[in-house]
Amino acid sequence: MIIITGANGGLGRLITERLLERVPSQRIGVSVRDPEKARELEDRGVRVRRGDFGDPASLADAFEGARQVLVVSTDSTGADAVHHHRTAVEAAAAAGAERILYTSHMGSNPSSPFAPMRDHAATEAALRESGVPFTSLRNGFYASSAAMLLGHALETGELAAPEDGPVAWTAHADLAEAAALALTGEGLDGTTPTLTGPEALDLADIAAIATRLTGREVRRVVVSDADYRASLLARGLPAAGADLLLGLFAASRQGQFTPVDPTLGRLLGRPTTALAEFLRTTITPTG
Repeated sequence: MIIITGANGGLGRLITERLLERVPSQRIGVSVRDPEKARELEDRGVRVRRGDFGDPASLADAFEGARQVLVVSTDSTGADAVHHHRTAVEAAAAAGAERILYTSHMGSNPSSPFAPMRDHAATEAALRESGVPFTSLRNGFYASSAAMLLGHALETGELAAPEDGPVAWTAHADLAEAAALALTGEGLDGTTPTLTGPEALDLADIAAIATRLTGREVRRVVVSDADYRASLLARGLPAAGADLLLGLFAASRQGQFTPVDPTLGRLLGRPTTALAEFLRTTITPTG
């Protein structure tokens, strides 16, 4: 039995779909907070059980009989995220899992200015402490975040943000396929090399791609951290969210998301998805 957490989320559902292409559905279980949203998977033969990282008893039931458990990282940050991840790791070990897998990040670093990277580093420490063989999938920075950072630039013609650094943007679909391969015996043990897309691009590069795809000029405009934070607050973003985003830019300036590694492409047996290819599916030409 292979258990996947967070299968109602974007990455978790993609991993489950890729896994269904490789193993019988009866060998797959999903741990989700809302089983009703996963009924379509249940109809296909997947075992669906409620599992909430904030409720250890529910995880004991969701992980029952697991040979492997894939813990998909939560969208929370800070102490709550680390506590939830540690709870899931401990529950997987208690269930007798022979391997625990975790969707980490290429920037995992206990001293990163980008808070989620500190959370990933703490979770990797919990994996090492568990005594169970593990695989920490150090995923490249999600390409979907590049689309998010474009924001209103497609309408205004200006991509205004603090100074940044190149990022190895990586498609969810590629990472989901890699996770499914790791769950079916591809030998990714311990902490993996960074699993990234084919190139590292900064926001100026993204503005140039957007210009080509839309037929309308998008200029990269560098603003100060303080001005960017003020603009976020003016748009209603809570202070904690604004500070989180500023940490992302600070970490990118340090080169924490820059390394490009061939491991993902070798694992997939094909070229990884370029950012321009990904953005072509998410933004619409205007010319």
